[in-house]
Order: sequence, then C-alpha cells, then structure tokens
Amino acid sequence: MADLSSFPITKRWPASNPDIIQLYSLPTPNGVKVSIALEELGLPYEPHLISFGTNDQKSPEFVSLNPNGRIPAIIDPNGPDGKPIGLFESGAILVYLAEKTGKLIPSDAARRYETLEWVFFQMAGVGPMFGQFGHFFKFAAEKVANNSYPVERYRDEAKRLLGVLESRLQGREWIMGDEYTIADITTFPWVRGVDVFYGGREVLEFESFPSVMAWLDRALARPASQRGLSIPKRD
Repeated sequence: MADLSSFPITKRWPASNPDIIQLYSLPTPNGVKVSIALEELGLPYEPHLISFGTNDQKSPEFVSLNPNGRIPAIIDPNGPDGKPIGLFESGAILVYLAEKTGKLIPSDAARRYETLEWVFFQMAGVGPMFGQFGHFFKFAAEKVANNSYPVERYRDEAKRLLGVLESRLQGREWIMGDEYTIADITTFPWVRGVDVFYGGREVLEFESFPSVMAWLDRALARPASQRGLSIPKRD
C-alpha cells in the first residue's frame, strides 16, 4: 500500500485507497477537466470535494499541495520512477495524465506541440477571460451597474476567443481534427460553463458560432464527459 503520509492534505482528506490517484476538486469549469480526463483514460481515482463554501481551497492542508489555493490538484501514488507525486494547475495535470498513459495527446511530436498550443490557448485566454466576463456579468453586476466598461471589455474578448475557436473547428470534429485530445477537454467545460454558470449564452451570441456549438454538443455527449461533469459530487 502506498504511503501518502508526506502529503499533509491527506490528514484532512484521508485516502480510502492510497494506491490510486487522489483528486481534490469541485465541479467547476476548471475542476471537471481532470475528472473528465480521468474518466476518459479509465484510470482509477478517488475524488475529494473541496468546498468553496467553507474555503477549503484556502486551508493549510490544501495549500500544502497547491500554494496558489486553487482547484484542482492531484496526488498520484505511482508517479515518475514509481514515487508519489503531487500536482496542481489543471493544464499541467492534463499533460501529465496524457503523457503517463500515452493517450489524449498525439504521439507525433509536431502534432503534440500543436495540441499543447491549444491547451495553453485555453489556459491563458479562454479560462481567464470567460471567468472575468462571468464575474462582472453575473456576480458583480450591481457593483458595475453605472460602468459598462468591465462587462463590455470581457464580453468582447470572450466573443473574440469564441471566434478563434470557430475558425479552428470549421470542418473539424475536434480541435486536432479527428483526434479527441486534452485540448478539447481543457476547453469545452469553459464554453459550457460561460453559459451554465454565468448565463452568458445570449450576450455572447452563441448562435454566431455554429462550429463551436456543434463541437460542444459532441464533447458533452461523450459518456466520460457526462460522468466527469458531476465529480466530485457536491454536498
């Protein structure tokens, strides 16, 4: 049995089975990336709910694994050289899982780097900009009621990014063509989330991006997506 005692997070969220991947997360656009990937890969894992309601992500135990205090994070008891490894940042975790299994990322070097381009496009653009749009559009609407600039700025940038995706997906089933990869997994939860979490479908004019919408439907229809979108289960 793997010894995870060197990870303080396991004191607060004990592992029932320390021999499998431990996932610390919440079903948000960032959090579900990893649960969806784990479901696609068929890797055994144990999910632990990190509740924002009680600021679990700011607790000393969680921060010991992710000093940035953000979900998701994992511990893999079977990391490089067979030693346990802890990882945070959803993009880094997806790359790690893909390379660990040799799946969800092309084996060809040039296509691998092309996939990583689109992973980083989401990490640097789609996630932060969609999140800022959602913050000002939904959660801070009263605070900016007399100043339309924040909503307009992030609305326009979110639409621009959707346009980039639209161009990429025209004539393609997935971001990398016929191959479903971590580029899709890192991106589609945010496109879904800007609608489901923030109610931005009409403001962002989703109907103007038919290729993106068709791609989103395909991604959501995958059984692994349907399972992963609700893991960990909320209280």
